[in-house]
Amino acid sequence: MHDTALASTTDAVSQLLVAGLLFALFTVLALEKAHRVLVALGAVAATWGISYLTPYRLLTLEGAQRALDVNVLLLLAAMMALVGVLKSTGVFAWAVDGIVDRFDGQPVRAIAALWWFTAIASAFADNVTTVIFVTPIVLAIIKRLELPALPVLLPMVMAANIGGTATLIGDPPNIMIGSGAGLSFLDFLKELTIPTMVMMCALHWWGAGRLRRALAGRPLAAATMNVDEVRITDPGLLRWMVAISVVVLLGFVTHGVTGMPAAVPAVLGAAVALIVQDVRYLRTHHPSHEERTHGILHVLETEIEWPTLTFFVFLFILVGAAVDTGLIATLAGALEGAILRGRDLFGLSDQGTMLFAAFLVLWVAGVLSAVMDNIPFVAVSIPIVGALGVALPGDGRVLWWALSLGACLGGNGTPIGASANVTTLGLAERAGIRITFREFMGTGIPVMVFTLLVSSAFLTGYVALGSSEVAWVGGGVLAVALVGLWRYEVAARAR
Repeated sequence: MHDTALASTTDAVSQLLVAGLLFALFTVLALEKAHRVLVALGAVAATWGISYLTPYRLLTLEGAQRALDVNVLLLLAAMMALVGVLKSTGVFAWAVDGIVDRFDGQPVRAIAALWWFTAIASAFADNVTTVIFVTPIVLAIIKRLELPALPVLLPMVMAANIGGTATLIGDPPNIMIGSGAGLSFLDFLKELTIPTMVMMCALHWWGAGRLRRALAGRPLAAATMNVDEVRITDPGLLRWMVAISVVVLLGFVTHGVTGMPAAVPAVLGAAVALIVQDVRYLRTHHPSHEERTHGILHVLETEIEWPTLTFFVFLFILVGAAVDTGLIATLAGALEGAILRGRDLFGLSDQGTMLFAAFLVLWVAGVLSAVMDNIPFVAVSIPIVGALGVALPGDGRVLWWALSLGACLGGNGTPIGASANVTTLGLAERAGIRITFREFMGTGIPVMVFTLLVSSAFLTGYVALGSSEVAWVGGGVLAVALVGLWRYEVAARAR
């Protein structure tokens, strides 16, 4: 039983200690002096050392158990297992071959198509699940055509974060916001689809330009492969996997009706997939006990990215210390105070106050989500934003959109800002592609800042014009962006 004597201390010193540990974690990760799992382990060890050897209890072992987001951990592990079984059918090599053939001699168009697919799939599944499925295909294309990894892989994961922002189920913070604010799937789709599409147009233009410059004057590897390597090796199992994946996706989409967290349909799907794989294998093979490594043992040992899951465990513990000591609540409370002081200081009108509040929520959520997991921050911010929406005159729903945009898009700034980032980099590292903290930020910070600026423009229009009018204006901007992107691609192909 959790004894109240062991509860985390919430004084200023405790909060400063946690803030210092988080800052140290971020700094050492950025310096790339040690593996991220070791850095996170050291920070957790320091947290417990302070908690049990000093008067300042930052987080006890009992608190750490509560801090672990089992839903996220099981979701990641189960989807990795699903991908592992799917990989054994040969479908990824087949998909790579199809993409290369479809865009023969035009690798940038092929990669850009995958960025768009990632964004759209992230909106209707979730961004972590999407990158687990898409990353193996992208990595195979990188290897197949000998493409530079950085300008291919990073826009993909950022597309996942942008696409996940558009819907209720695309990113975990949106699920929490939808529940707390009473917003539906269609509410998110109606308000956030256009701004996220504009962001994707810009990401396509910027990312494709960088990739083309990286490939300039560089001969591509021959896009040839033996037919035996690209065929589907187990069509029967693939049919099973398609059906299982559809059911899992339906479980994600209908969570509001069934009440199932995302991990539940994922674990059920992984279990069925592993059972089907095993049964089908035993129909044609008669292995000894020692030989039975084809199924679950193979998946557990080679397909599940354990370092990534371990890093998430330690990161959840550190953020749990920030929650239990009151650090995140203090930061969120400071946000509320800043809004009220800004209103009085600048003599803002009702409309100006609401817009000022939306900007503060957006940018604070964006910056904090870049350096720590956004789920606890959103959990603490929901009651504060709810209270602000009632206290301030005007349409308080703009504050919910600001929180959603900031929390989801801020994750693009650093490798640890979003679950999709950590997962993708872990899968890439296993494939022998290592992207440093600094390299990620070199791409992520500009993308984060640009998407938050687009979000600021959307929020301004929402407050000044209203929901319906800003949709019409945004639709016009999106039409111009799509035409401009089409003309850019036509010109690029002509060169």
